[in-house]
Amino acid sequence: MDRERIVQIFFFGFLALIAYFLYQILEPFLVPILWAMLLSFLFNPLMTHAHRYIRSRSLAAALLTVATALIVIIPSIWFMVRLAEEAEALSVLVSAKVGTGDWSKMLADWTAHLPFAGRINAWLARMNIAQRDVQDTAVSAARFVSQYLAMHVTDVARNLMGVIWDFSIVIFVLFYFLRDGESYYEALRNLTPLHEEDKLAVFETLRKTLSAVMRGLMLTAGLQAVIIGLGLLVFGVPYWAFLSVLTALFGVMPLGGTALVWVPAAAYLAYASGWSTAIGFVIWCSVAVAAIDNFIKPWAMRQGTDLPAIALFLGVAGGLYAYGPIGLFAGPVVISIFMALLHTFRRTYGAAKREAA
Repeated sequence: MDRERIVQIFFFGFLALIAYFLYQILEPFLVPILWAMLLSFLFNPLMTHAHRYIRSRSLAAALLTVATALIVIIPSIWFMVRLAEEAEALSVLVSAKVGTGDWSKMLADWTAHLPFAGRINAWLARMNIAQRDVQDTAVSAARFVSQYLAMHVTDVARNLMGVIWDFSIVIFVLFYFLRDGESYYEALRNLTPLHEEDKLAVFETLRKTLSAVMRGLMLTAGLQAVIIGLGLLVFGVPYWAFLSVLTALFGVMPLGGTALVWVPAAAYLAYASGWSTAIGFVIWCSVAVAAIDNFIKPWAMRQGTDLPAIALFLGVAGGLYAYGPIGLFAGPVVISIFMALLHTFRRTYGAAKREAA
């Protein structure tokens, strides 16, 4: 083995070792860094416009970062604390109802007044399922939900300092991404050992896919949260702010979606206000969700990603499962880059094989 070969092996082995140590150092901050990257990508057009009027790029980035903190980050912290308070109050209410047995009585009274209560009871009798067993199962589910809310959702309030620390990291990193993001992007492109046309295909795919996914998901989730939240408020559903935030969170999920919020809310309205109010609320939510999912979301994603619908669905669902909330964007991006690399492989090596043949 010649000396040059030994040097190469040592270099790449040492590089891999240092990269592993670097990952261990940055691992606690990876999620805030990724959110800062997404925000910098989202606000990059504003940064470009601001730089036209403010000659100092550092000053433009600082002003945009401060504006982001004041308009987005700080209100988000306040709203998360308010959300935790409402979740804790809801947990206490559900626990009290379950503990006193009022929940079983309410459930029995509500099911007795269902339009198809007789048919449901007859079907349960044919299946040898006692109505008491159904009520016990529902009560157990309610108890589980209340305990989960008490244990997890209120962690936001208890760990407020950790949340503030993560947001501080996001703000700090966002400034540098806004100011120097283009140089980072070009440096990464130059480090990529691909032909120039292949680099263009891969990085352009990354930009278009990320832009399309962010535009589609955030726009539709925000619209659904606003419209359904307005319906929750107008129709008198309690804890409407908490449920509106849940609507935005569930709205980006590929399975269940906003129905996980407004269907139980409609069931509550059927019990508390009558079937006419519940039906009106269901019509409101159904029309809003259908219009947003079938018209606004395809329009928002029309320009950008060339992914088939099934690939986009699997990217969002798999990204959520693998990476958590950040996977909403990471999943489709990974699939898009993989497909771009496959096209590059087919164009480069497929053409080489045909020429050799």
